[in-house]
Amino acid sequence: MTHDPRAVLREAGLLPKKSFGQNFLVAAPIAQAIAAACVPDAEVGRARVVEIGAGTGALTRLLLERARSVTAIERDRDLVPLLRTVDARLVVVEGDAQTVDLRALLGEPDEASPRVLCGNLPYSITGALLRRAVEHAASLERAVFMVQAEVADRIVAQPGTKDWGALTVFTRAAFDVRRLMRAPPGAFHPPPEVTSAVVELRPARPPHAVETERFRALVRGAFEARRKTLRNAWRRIAPTPLVAEAAARAGISLDARGETLDVAAFARMAAALDALSGPG
Repeated sequence: MTHDPRAVLREAGLLPKKSFGQNFLVAAPIAQAIAAACVPDAEVGRARVVEIGAGTGALTRLLLERARSVTAIERDRDLVPLLRTVDARLVVVEGDAQTVDLRALLGEPDEASPRVLCGNLPYSITGALLRRAVEHAASLERAVFMVQAEVADRIVAQPGTKDWGALTVFTRAAFDVRRLMRAPPGAFHPPPEVTSAVVELRPARPPHAVETERFRALVRGAFEARRKTLRNAWRRIAPTPLVAEAAARAGISLDARGETLDVAAFARMAAALDALSGPG
């Protein structure tokens, strides 16, 4: 029987909460496609899935049909009791995905039981949750997220384009990313004002760049003022002569702008600065 979040909410006497950014996925074909992306046929019965923002359990039910185990994170205490009636095998965690112990929920990496992180991410905290995924990339086989289409454009962007930015670099340092599908506003209840997209993040092994403090400072500096040349954007990172020497070693022109650098270039610059002045 098809699960309809609208009917579940109506029966429970609940309304979507704007404060939680709740837009429930009601398009069954899209939910089924997401479940298949989270747990491909080759991993059915083996994958361990952690779902962020399980809502009424529309995707959760489909994941339970395919995964070895599913843990659902939900911060809306009105929805938690509904989730706990879904299936005896479902582990429900009441909490905020921005702060829960994801490492404990995911468990240790295990080739026999791939770890998957997924969810329909609230637009207001998508960046924070993507950063959390980056932090736990080593424990994951993949992450599958529903995000605002604009965010998907940013994390699949290429250097030299307007969508290439700090979030792109941090995400792509840890993951290879691809867009799987788009989801129109009508696929949700209530319909959001924007189009959404499903993205798959596969951890790069080894990572494309190690996110050190120096790497983070260089990336943030480069994009805080996109119109500035790197010469000006990186003035606060290290003394100018040191930055100039590191850039020469890394093969980077300080007359360029940050949006022209790929992940590898930021990594080379961080390594060159570390070699000249020590990690920092």
